[in-house]
Amino acid sequence: MRSTFGLLLAVVIQTGVLVAMVAMKQWTLTTGTPVVLETKPVDPRSLFRGDYVRLNYAISSLSVRALQGDQEFERYGTVYVLLRRDAPYWQPVSVHRERPPVPANHVVIKGEVRRFYNKQISARYGIENYFIPEGEGRALERPGRGEKISIVIAVDRFGGAGIKSVLVNGKPRYVEKLF
Repeated sequence: MRSTFGLLLAVVIQTGVLVAMVAMKQWTLTTGTPVVLETKPVDPRSLFRGDYVRLNYAISSLSVRALQGDQEFERYGTVYVLLRRDAPYWQPVSVHRERPPVPANHVVIKGEVRRFYNKQISARYGIENYFIPEGEGRALERPGRGEKISIVIAVDRFGGAGIKSVLVNGKPRYVEKLF
């Protein structure tokens, strides 16, 4: 009886952790501020992961000299980037090691410093990969003449981000859904 209870408890805890992971991402997508970012997609293919688009954002490589905020960062440290609403894409205003105050029409996205060299930050935000239906990766990797790919992300009040949709010429091509 005791071992059955222990096994049942382990299954409930593992299931709860998985549900919590999905719920946290869904909470970010539902309650987060929509932000449109400029990107240049690359279409890798993985035998185990299928088709996905690796996204390289304009905010992934930032010059500390050109932005306000902190001037020194450590590799694998946390970076907070203050973004301002602009048309058509949100633009970086400042970079910080600690979460800064957020004025109106701004959001803060939290990332990890991958590299800091010569006052240039290379950062990751957890939104660099997007899985797409099998066989459709090439269309995003090599957009047609005049096509512009951009990404709508949701940024929650803690700086967490999730991809809401992929836009082609401002129109949704792929929209993230729970099921």
